[in-house]
Amino acid sequence: MTIVRTKTPSGEAIVILPEAEFERLIALAEDAMDARTLQASQTRLAGGADEVLGDSDLDALRQAPSALAFWRTRRRLTRNALANLGGVTEAFLAALERGERAGDVIVYRALASALGVEAEDLIPEGADA
Repeated sequence: MTIVRTKTPSGEAIVILPEAEFERLIALAEDAMDARTLQASQTRLAGGADEVLGDSDLDALRQAPSALAFWRTRRRLTRNALANLGGVTEAFLAALERGERAGDVIVYRALASALGVEAEDLIPEGADA
């Protein structure tokens, strides 16, 4: 394998190597990144920071009127309790859960914090939150 070490006109050191070797190095770097991502995910799961949804959970999420309603039910919170934690009225929360109203990102962040999820998990698709 031929590797050429040289400098750019501005004096920056560079290396020229065969494309196959370059591709091999890229693949190794991607594998290392994937391994770090997997380790971080396993650590979050083991520490309870993340949770895994099973098939029945995913079915319940799909069938729920909204992700917000699903997560409130999953966390075994009453609508009144979540409304209080999220700083909204119970009527507004009910309308959010049914998709009749839209909240802004501040509302979704507060509700997400109370539910232990990310705001992105609650914002309906296509919403301008």
